[in-house]
Amino acid sequence: MDQAITKSELRKSLRKTRQQHVAAQPDAIRALLFHRPPAPLLQKIGSEAAIGLYHANANEAPASGYARFFQEAGHAIALPHFDGEAGAMTFRAHTDPFGETDLVDGPFGIRQPNPDALVIRPDTLFVPLIGFTQSLERLGQGGGHYDRWLAQNPGTMAIGLAWDAQLCDALPTEPHDVPLDAVVTPTRIYGLD
Repeated sequence: MDQAITKSELRKSLRKTRQQHVAAQPDAIRALLFHRPPAPLLQKIGSEAAIGLYHANANEAPASGYARFFQEAGHAIALPHFDGEAGAMTFRAHTDPFGETDLVDGPFGIRQPNPDALVIRPDTLFVPLIGFTQSLERLGQGGGHYDRWLAQNPGTMAIGLAWDAQLCDALPTEPHDVPLDAVVTPTRIYGLD
């Protein structure tokens, strides 16, 4: 079977699994998860590191708690920014993770920093995903934005945020797919050797 079709079907199945997993969690429990990064992860992140995060959609592992935590700890925070659907992904300063007054609607239905926000190159990048493996392979949305950005910015520590239900035994990979350094779920940290 063609690998692109395999990835497409896998994305569809994993999105459904993720949606069901999130829907089964009470709001009060979901609000407590991903509130702050786990201590073993914090030990790997320098005190001056710029932190790249994402503005989660309804079913993605939330990253807003991490944004608030890292800003309070004095880190520069950045979110993905696109000038248009065909544009390259850059990261721009996210200065208000509590009120999100610095965000605007962007392509792909995501909230992003204003176009005039400062461009920042994250040292540590938290990435969304649809599926992952214990060997830190990642299945993303399919646009390749994170893989391209990571390939152009070697040395960036890439950490996936995921629900436990997104763990896969195996994923189809291609040469351009960039593996993660770690994945954090509500119950476990994968990687960080």
